[in-house]
Amino acid sequence: MPHLYLVQHGEAKTEAEDPERSLTDEGRQAVERMADFLSRLRLPLERIEHSDKLRARQTAEILAARLRPAEGLREVASLAPNADVQTTRLRLEAESKNIMLVGHLPHLGRLTAQLLGLTADQDVVRFRMGGVLCMERDTTGRWVIAWMVVPELLRTPSSVIPG
Repeated sequence: MPHLYLVQHGEAKTEAEDPERSLTDEGRQAVERMADFLSRLRLPLERIEHSDKLRARQTAEILAARLRPAEGLREVASLAPNADVQTTRLRLEAESKNIMLVGHLPHLGRLTAQLLGLTADQDVVRFRMGGVLCMERDTTGRWVIAWMVVPELLRTPSSVIPG
């Protein structure tokens, strides 16, 4: 049963600060914490795909350095912020490997809704910069949400969810 990890890029500089919108120091640190956390889970990951935006590539590179996907990194045009989600959704229907997509809003939100069988304009997840949503395809071929981790949960060792 394949797993799909959807990651919103880390916090980026404003266009005024940096026209390329590279990661901020805080954004880089949050992604590094997330990468360290995910590496302890020993995710069986085949590849990490990212958009052509610098902030997504930098996020993917940090994750790849710790997660070591078997097929490495791949830039994918259909992961742009306003790309048509149907292209990605259709491609994922045939995907049999565990992959991670590093992208942007609103694309990730629209894609999640579509994978869950909803219309793209329905908000079903509150993505956070540097956060990871894990989805898995069940035996009927439908995608379901397995778990989500956001950087705020990883700030200190005492960050524990009560109950």
